[in-house]
Amino acid sequence: MFGNLFEEDGEDGEGGCSSSGAGGAAKAGDEPPAPRGRSKLCGILNQGGTCYLNSLLQTLLFTPEFRDELFALRTDELGCLEDKDKPGANVRVIPLELQRLFARLLLVNQQSASTAALTESFGWNSSEGTNQHDVQELNRILFSALENSLVGTSGSTLIRRLYHGTIVNSIACKECGNVSQRQEDFLDLTVCVCGVSSLEEALHNMFVEEELFEGNNLYRCGVCGRLVTAAKSAKLRKLPPFLTISLLRFSFDFAKCERYKETGHYSFPLTINLRPFCEQTDGDDADYYYELFSVIIHKGGCYGGHYHVYIRDIESLGCWEPPEEDNDNRKKPRKAEQQLNENDPLCVLIAIIDQEPSKNVRLDQLGQKLMEKIGSSWSKTFKKDYGPIVKFLKSHNDVFMLVSNCIQVALKAKTPGPVSELPTTAGLEGGTVSQQELQQETSHWFDLNDSTVTSIRESEIEKQFQGQESAYMLFYRKMQLQRPTEALSSPHYKVPHHLIQMAQDENHNLQQMREEYDASNNLVELHLHLASSYRLIKGALQSISKESSAGTTLVFDCRRTVGDLRLAICQQEEQWKGDIALTLAKMLPAGLHLYNTLADDTVSLLSAGVATNPDIFVWNGREVCGESVLTGAEWEPVLLTVVRPTLEGAVLKEAGNNVEGGGLKKEAIAFASAATLSEVQETLGEPAGSLLCQEQVGTKRGERGAGEGAGASAWRVFPSHDMFRTLKELSLKDGDALLVLEPQSFDNSMFTVNGDVITVVTPSDCRWLQVEFQPYGCGLGGGDAAESRRVKVPASGDTLLREVKERAINELRLPGAECCLRHMDSTGKLLPPVCEDLCVREAGVRLMNTVMLCPGRAPEASQLFLHFAVGAAPPAAMEMDINIEKTSTLKECLQAMLNAVGIDGSCWHLRRLDWCEEVGEALVDEDASLSEMNINSGDTLVISEGRIPPKGFLEMSVWMLQDPVSMETNVNHTDNGHAQEQMEEVYAAAQANSHPSELIRVGQVEVSVDVSLEDLKTQVLTLPAFQYGRRPAAFLRLWKMEAHRLVRILRGNQVSLRKLNITSGTDICVQQLLKEEDLGPKEIVLSVKMGVPGKRCYYRAQELIWDASWDSTAAGLRAFVAEFYGLAAGSIVLAKYQPHKHTWEEICWSRPLSKRKKRSNADSLLGAPFHLKDGDVIGVKNLLIDNKDFHTQEHEQGQAERRKKGERAGGSNCTRSQNKVAKKPEVALSINVGVFSNNGL
Repeated sequence: MFGNLFEEDGEDGEGGCSSSGAGGAAKAGDEPPAPRGRSKLCGILNQGGTCYLNSLLQTLLFTPEFRDELFALRTDELGCLEDKDKPGANVRVIPLELQRLFARLLLVNQQSASTAALTESFGWNSSEGTNQHDVQELNRILFSALENSLVGTSGSTLIRRLYHGTIVNSIACKECGNVSQRQEDFLDLTVCVCGVSSLEEALHNMFVEEELFEGNNLYRCGVCGRLVTAAKSAKLRKLPPFLTISLLRFSFDFAKCERYKETGHYSFPLTINLRPFCEQTDGDDADYYYELFSVIIHKGGCYGGHYHVYIRDIESLGCWEPPEEDNDNRKKPRKAEQQLNENDPLCVLIAIIDQEPSKNVRLDQLGQKLMEKIGSSWSKTFKKDYGPIVKFLKSHNDVFMLVSNCIQVALKAKTPGPVSELPTTAGLEGGTVSQQELQQETSHWFDLNDSTVTSIRESEIEKQFQGQESAYMLFYRKMQLQRPTEALSSPHYKVPHHLIQMAQDENHNLQQMREEYDASNNLVELHLHLASSYRLIKGALQSISKESSAGTTLVFDCRRTVGDLRLAICQQEEQWKGDIALTLAKMLPAGLHLYNTLADDTVSLLSAGVATNPDIFVWNGREVCGESVLTGAEWEPVLLTVVRPTLEGAVLKEAGNNVEGGGLKKEAIAFASAATLSEVQETLGEPAGSLLCQEQVGTKRGERGAGEGAGASAWRVFPSHDMFRTLKELSLKDGDALLVLEPQSFDNSMFTVNGDVITVVTPSDCRWLQVEFQPYGCGLGGGDAAESRRVKVPASGDTLLREVKERAINELRLPGAECCLRHMDSTGKLLPPVCEDLCVREAGVRLMNTVMLCPGRAPEASQLFLHFAVGAAPPAAMEMDINIEKTSTLKECLQAMLNAVGIDGSCWHLRRLDWCEEVGEALVDEDASLSEMNINSGDTLVISEGRIPPKGFLEMSVWMLQDPVSMETNVNHTDNGHAQEQMEEVYAAAQANSHPSELIRVGQVEVSVDVSLEDLKTQVLTLPAFQYGRRPAAFLRLWKMEAHRLVRILRGNQVSLRKLNITSGTDICVQQLLKEEDLGPKEIVLSVKMGVPGKRCYYRAQELIWDASWDSTAAGLRAFVAEFYGLAAGSIVLAKYQPHKHTWEEICWSRPLSKRKKRSNADSLLGAPFHLKDGDVIGVKNLLIDNKDFHTQEHEQGQAERRKKGERAGGSNCTRSQNKVAKKPEVALSINVGVFSNNGL
């Protein structure tokens, strides 16, 4: 119902710590598992979506009695894992793997253990680890798998003894006093969250409050022999040692048809007394008191989230430390401890009301006080998550109360309820978290979040009462259960010897792996750059030879000292003479740069930063080849591209024309980032009057395609005060261009000065367009060289496209060919042809790009280029092109297209393609121009067959059901005989998108959109099919059809077709009746059939008209059908037939309402999930004489055929599904268990 509700959120996948394999062994070279943290507890590795499994496993681990019972199972009962693959071996793999996992969690020194072996024993494949499921569902399935796995062993009753309880349901007759009881077992209690403020209130509703059977919902008493008033109740008969409670946080809103999570305030006590909810209340107090020891928490919404668990360490196995925030709070003044949490609306409102002397606030002043308190309004801060403020106050009626006719809001007095009161002799007065925190904690709480384990305060549990991160499952333990002294702080307690030995071996292997990894991880590969191999060139150190290596490689332990490294280098470089200086270096785009010199020989390489910067320059510390070298981060070289104009003329021979122009010379030079612009100018040898300019990026003038020839660029002149700023201050970086201009350069026409901006026009050798000939049948953007040819044509921004085309045709030797120039988008699709009367600049064509030369005539400036197809949308129909005047009407455009394809006739009209490339609505205004209809160049129109009706008229196809339906008046139903069976077959076939033989097309009618339904019926009767045996218009029933399906009956004879939402092209189905009919808005026509007792078939169907306006619930429909068949309402069951699935959906009744409950509109059958409508088939089963299900042999055959069609369609849709990002399918949760006998091994 909820799909994949619990998909992992990325931010909470805490399984980042690696732990490979069942035993924690890592692959060679991988980092070994980290040891346990300060808590001394082990987490569980998340396989991708198994946080729900991890939370439940940690809860079972910290359930001491369950863990002891599991470890007590001997290997002679369970078998050996080594024999599991042997034929005939009877090995109980699941409990064995669970034992091993628990032993690793208790004894192996690693931060997180892997569940891969356990999930493999479940029969899960690798993809199951990424599919997250409901932890409540897993709890039931895992316990069921353990029960089946332990059959015939000493632990066969383990789950039943620890977790199974008993509920007794009673129904008491109010007249004779007879009590009917039914007992049922439970593994966990599922309690309601919606509309309930606490766990105690939910249990009170379940086991204290009675449900009354009265009014129309009476109970048939076996003693009285008739329907009587009765009361139903439930009590707890047997309490288990461990009580599991599941909170119904997730639900479905049938009115909005969407999922949602209950995030309202829902409290639960740390200790609870279950005596008020039990059948027997005369036992000892200790038999009824439970204490909370585990809370599984879900963080997120109904479409995704993450699980983690709060666990009470009963046996003190972990090392609890105060949370870090507690230490921070001790250092802050006391005022900071009482700082308000402004993100919690409950805390904010309580603080506002509590500060008032009268302890209440007017509702109209509450918003202003909230603004003063947190500086923001309720609507802006909390409304999106919590709704209106009044709704929020009412949903927290355990905290707030509205007084003075809901004018004021006040805080309720905090009085303990009767349920949570505990005996003072036990030292547990009060059941709330705040009261328990006042006592000295004998055991501590931990948050186990996959691989992470952290200490928490008991008060942290209160934060899980509400919100997106809230409690989802609660685990209580009987307080009378006591652990022996030897079990406290002893993780080895009750662990079998062979598992202890396994853990010791794994610890030894892990320690050895960590030592080896630590040694290998400290080895660093140093790159030694020798000074003799480098020269200072253009401001940076460059290698003399690119082919030969400029240095050597040395593998060294970074824990050793600089002196050790210096000695090793001296031994390796025996020919070195003089002092050796070691300097950290780094290869930059400009070249090798030197940073810090390693002077202290006693410092380790790790402390000196060698591990992060393994390049070391070996030199004398003063100069390289006689030139001094600047070292340090402030002298990092910046590689700039220096651009200078070349004024020498260059004559290029292009297509027989002489094109003169200049050029730009570029040179990459390195400068120190601490150098100023004036120093750069001096280094370049430029005179004082020269200008330095920086290229502007992202401006319109600097963008490619702007200006003359689409190659103009804009440069900003550095002002005089920037000449004394460094390159680093000017934010110049590697690759930036620097234009150097001397005063005489402005005499060249390629430079234009406008203030402090200089425009440089691209030289003439960049003024070209590449034209590619693209004939029909050749792939776009290339293909066979014999078919697709290219030529480069000289062009500028003022060149006419007609000249470009003619020149390309001549060079490609295509004389006489009628061609046009077309763009191509990024996907390779050809765009409409460009107008050849425009120049390159006006047409928006960018120089130095490719245009396509395609067959066809280019449109003129007054024409549109349109695509069109006949009968269907491309590619189902061949697409053709046409040029047509913009002022043409739709009628003229249609005629031109018909002439182009050689079609005669007037029964055609035009339709445009909609947004999903399918044939859309017809263009009805034939006299409108193309521009008035917003038809632009490149649009696709479809020529469809059929004449368009005049404006304001509708044209509809009429279908007919051949046989009439007779109607009875006394019981408001139809005794229709064979005709009704045909009607049922017609409707079922229409639901399956097929054409039954009884449904025939009889013609078309054309009527005004403003006529009434009665006028439409009269018009239908004029068709030839109704001339014989003609009936009055009131004897006709009209159905609206969609995709050959009967959708709904048209109601209201005087209602216009416009109000009925009837449009042109609608299909109408006519059903002839034997009686006049005028259905009301909530009168539903149903096809009802009773099942034949003892046989898998049905009696002849009856058509009933059910008036749902009085009672549209399941009870109302049941009473109506029961009255027709003369049966008691409680003796029949109804189901709705789903023809497209060949299945029956049983119509369930609303559960009996208590006196203080109100009926909800969501019970209406007209809404979700049943959506009863005209023509639905309702099956009836008489419980007194019939106990079979609703399915017949024909229905099962239909389901089998549907499955076969799905399998066949699955292969054909494989390729198509790969192109779509499909939603992750919902995967059923299951655990595979072998078959074991009661005789054991």
